[in-house]
Amino acid sequence: MIYPIGRQNFENLRNEGYVYVDKTALIYKLVKEGSIYFLSRPRRFGKSLLLSTLEAYFTGKKHLFAGLAIEQLEKEWNKYPVLHLDLNAKKFDKKEDLYDIINAQLHYYEELYGYNAVDTSIEGRFRAVIRAAKEKTGHNTVVLIDEYDKPILQAIGNEPLQEEFRNTLKAFYGVLKSADADLKFALLTGVTKFAKVSVFSDLNNLNDISMSPRFHNICGITDEELHTVFDDEIQALADANNQTKEEAYRRLQRTYDGYHFTHDTQGLYNPFSILWTLNEKRYGSYWFSTGTPTYLVELIKKANFNIEELSDYEASEEQLSSIHVDTIDPIPVLYQSGYLTIKDFDEEFRLYTLNYPNEEVKNGFVNFLLPFYTKVQASQTATIVSKFVTSVRKGKADEFMRNLQSLMAGTPYELIKELENHYQNVIYIITKLMGLYVQAEYRTSNGRIDILIGTNDYIYIIELKFNATAQEAMEQIENKDYALPFATDGRQIIKIGANVSKETRNIEEWIIEQ
Repeated sequence: MIYPIGRQNFENLRNEGYVYVDKTALIYKLVKEGSIYFLSRPRRFGKSLLLSTLEAYFTGKKHLFAGLAIEQLEKEWNKYPVLHLDLNAKKFDKKEDLYDIINAQLHYYEELYGYNAVDTSIEGRFRAVIRAAKEKTGHNTVVLIDEYDKPILQAIGNEPLQEEFRNTLKAFYGVLKSADADLKFALLTGVTKFAKVSVFSDLNNLNDISMSPRFHNICGITDEELHTVFDDEIQALADANNQTKEEAYRRLQRTYDGYHFTHDTQGLYNPFSILWTLNEKRYGSYWFSTGTPTYLVELIKKANFNIEELSDYEASEEQLSSIHVDTIDPIPVLYQSGYLTIKDFDEEFRLYTLNYPNEEVKNGFVNFLLPFYTKVQASQTATIVSKFVTSVRKGKADEFMRNLQSLMAGTPYELIKELENHYQNVIYIITKLMGLYVQAEYRTSNGRIDILIGTNDYIYIIELKFNATAQEAMEQIENKDYALPFATDGRQIIKIGANVSKETRNIEEWIIEQ
């Protein structure tokens, strides 16, 4: 089996014999039930391939669909003019970048359909070439726009540039309303949905299917598709990792499954990670290795957000469905980018419960966060974690605390007001990273313990105070009986009370009782 890793062109994929998970029945349904759509999905989730498949379908290339579901569904196979615009191939550091990429693509279609631009604005040319394509072919025009939001995302943190891009795109996408009579079909895809871009505020004929149960699996791989298309390859994966096939399926599900874009739907696998895993015959952090945007962490830090709250976060559909460029709420960005997904839904209050979709995302994201909250470089993370794990496994409580003190050294002065939240985030990150090797949790039935770590031989109960004393921290451990649930456990209990100084912005003292 040939895996289409990094291949997004449907025609090449079919001509060169790559495996294709058949989504054409859903594509046929999409085309027949509406005309102007928007779809938000995380990166590397198959959006570009979906648009390429639609382009092949609308240009009447029936031979490419031989053996696929749509071959039996479609009877006419008409050929329509297609404008396929892709905003993914630029870094968008300056305002000219957006004009340059749109100008180049419009120029191609103007030559193709014989239009000499009179209105030199990109929105005027866009409107004119839609009509020119219709007039030359006798069929209404299809518009496909890939990564519509890339310029706005790239400019997060640069408000003047983002406003420039927003104003340009507002006029450009607004053409889809005035050109409605000349359009056969339109689909815009992206990672996020920005509330103040006019394609959403002005287009009353736009159908946002991002959370539609009818099309929830139009991108991604379902469990049924995994078993049907890749069963033999999963046996090979299992053999290469000394597993049974059933163990391999469970590992794949735990690591790469779990994306839900609305409630009461089956989970979806990340196709990029699945294809890489089967190709390499080893489990890895493939989606994460392609790069996590730093603006996500900057949003979290700017909002002074407690990272622990990302697990089981409750949000309304309004909060999830659009991003306001003038706010710093990280939740909709994390959800739409694929770092959080829907895990439950409260029908009465119309609230969605969010969490990490799978182990790849959770472990990768937490690992990615550490350098942003400490002076640890990304390449040093594994070494730092190994020191913490070695200390607790050997019962070296004082060494563990010195490692924690060293990790916190250099906390910026400007974080004094948010010092406690900063510490809580660092502790969450380091205990989650340790949790890959030891049991590191936060809560017990007796209340919230700052750090609770379990190894084969020891249980650590650690309480941190801010601008108080280590003795007060120890008294809280005793007064709230934090050790009581482990009294008959058999492992040695180590209690640590520590104080964080606001003046030094670090752990000042600690007391250890065994």
